[in-house]
Amino acid sequence: MSAPRVRAVVVTWNGAHLLPECLDSLLAQDLPPGQLEVLVVDNASADGTAALLADRYPQVRVLTLPQNRGFAGGVAAGTADVLAAQAGGALPEFVALLNNDARFEPDAVRLLVAAADAAEAAGERVGAVTATVLLAERDDDGRVLVNSTGNILTASGAAADRDYRVPLDEARPTREVFGFNGGAALLRTSALREAGGFDASLFLYYEDTDLSWSMREHGWTIIHEHAARAHHRHMASTGGGASPVFRYYNTRNSLIVVTRHAGGVRALHSLARQSAGALTRLVRRDEAQAVNRARWRALGAYLVWLSHGRRPRSPQ
Repeated sequence: MSAPRVRAVVVTWNGAHLLPECLDSLLAQDLPPGQLEVLVVDNASADGTAALLADRYPQVRVLTLPQNRGFAGGVAAGTADVLAAQAGGALPEFVALLNNDARFEPDAVRLLVAAADAAEAAGERVGAVTATVLLAERDDDGRVLVNSTGNILTASGAAADRDYRVPLDEARPTREVFGFNGGAALLRTSALREAGGFDASLFLYYEDTDLSWSMREHGWTIIHEHAARAHHRHMASTGGGASPVFRYYNTRNSLIVVTRHAGGVRALHSLARQSAGALTRLVRRDEAQAVNRARWRALGAYLVWLSHGRRPRSPQ
């Protein structure tokens, strides 16, 4: 029996209140029958997620992990067989990623696949196609705002969402972009395998930038399909950018990823910027103590990572 062309992977942790809109959008995709399978990776949720999936979504495959492994660990688990190529030859050609706090428009996956197919027909090595991700909120004039048209790098090596908060009708993104946004994208499984998959040790944040960088190092490019749309309740699943969880993993992982792939001057620049930011916040006392402590813990964790010889990417 042949595999579906696309496996959609949704990682969740205590997100039962978010999953219905996400999963309904995937099940409503206008792909031909049998071309899309949906896999939910449940990071040991304790909020009734298992019962919700069993009762309302029996057609969805579920992989329940024994503990919370974050988005990076969850998506690594959901693609482990693709990396190992141990599914008896019945492997999907693509993996679609969708955050549990997001939904695809009905034609999104088909448009992402069409963009990947067109690139392959033209002889391009496109490893990922990133969607246009829109914010749930509007601006003061009622206009739709962009969350992301892919990931870009700043001079210091930090990742940022391209076109963040630009009104949709003003966004003119180029086709090629540095990296895909892990919240709504399509990955070619051969590129995923060649680049080594997602690094589960990152846990949360920068896992998409890390894999994008690795894809590019292996000769793959990443493009944006503007017509493929997703709608995102930004940070609804992680508590927002001011949380200690966000600050710890964002700080630590940004340093690890830039050191791993760029090293040298760019890594030192990033470390100096992050250290100065933590010190400035401490002196000014203009953020919650728990968030500032998370910055310092992240810097310490990065130095431990360095002292262990810059541990390589770990997909499992």
